[in-house]
This record gives sequence, C-alpha cells and structure tokens, in this order.
Amino acid sequence: MKGKVAYFKFAFILYLLLVYTLDYQELLAGLLASFLTAILFGGYFTYDVKRFLQIHRWFWFLVYIPFFAWECFKANLDVAFRVLHPELPINPGIVKIKTTLKSEIAKTFLANSITLTPGTMSVEILDDCLYIHWIDVKSVDPKKATEIIARPFEGFLQRIFE
Repeated sequence: MKGKVAYFKFAFILYLLLVYTLDYQELLAGLLASFLTAILFGGYFTYDVKRFLQIHRWFWFLVYIPFFAWECFKANLDVAFRVLHPELPINPGIVKIKTTLKSEIAKTFLANSITLTPGTMSVEILDDCLYIHWIDVKSVDPKKATEIIARPFEGFLQRIFE
C-alpha cells in the first residue's frame, strides 16, 4: 500500500509539472489519472518506497538519459550507414548475455534500453541472462557480447535501481 501512495504522489507531482497550471479541471484530471495509474501500476515500480525517493537515484537517472540518447544516436548512425552502404557486413543473430543486475525492474530497464537502441532487440530474459537479436554479431562469446551490449548501461542501472 505504501508503494501505491508514493506512486500516486509522484505521478500527481509529475502531472502538475507537465501541465503547469492549477486550474481545477486540470487538478481533477491529474488526481483521477494519478489515482488510476497508482491503482493499476503502483505495485510494479515501488518495492521499497524509501529507495524510490532517494535523491542520488534520481540524479543517476537524469545522468542516464543523455547517456542513453548518445548511445541511441551512435546506433542510429551505424544502422543508417549499413542501409546506405549495402556492401557493409550484416551478420544477424541471437546472442546470450549475462547481466549482473539483480532486481527485476533493473533487468527490465536494461532489456528496454537494449531494444530501444537500433540494431539490437531483447528477445527474452531468463534469470540473469538476456537473449538479444543483434544486427551484426561481433562475438558469440557471452562475456564479450555482454561487454559490448550491456556493460555501458549496467553501471547506470545499478546506481539507479540497486
């Protein structure tokens, strides 16, 4: 229940920051949307409310956003270059990587970050392993594939979620 209350407060404050008005209709809509969101999804994201509200986690999340945007930009250029120059090698395949992340939400963020990066797509998460479809497999060795695909994201995600 604490998680849902914290999630409601967070969602409502975020809503107020986004609409930037105190009109009663907007407040009512924000309360309703935040309440429904907290009821439906509050238990999924806040296992420990104290950890959810720690400032250093939010700092690392804000640092992660431009880092992720830069990684996406580089991957977009790589995929666009491969499309425009068909003689470049494309070696698609599914590789297994092993993550050091422990929490389910951290693993989910890692899988989503990988999927949102062009050229890679998360296929499945089993325990501490992820199966990734990769447009140009550089290594089938799980350790080396993990270093290339997951390690850039894991450092940030550990600071945010664990």
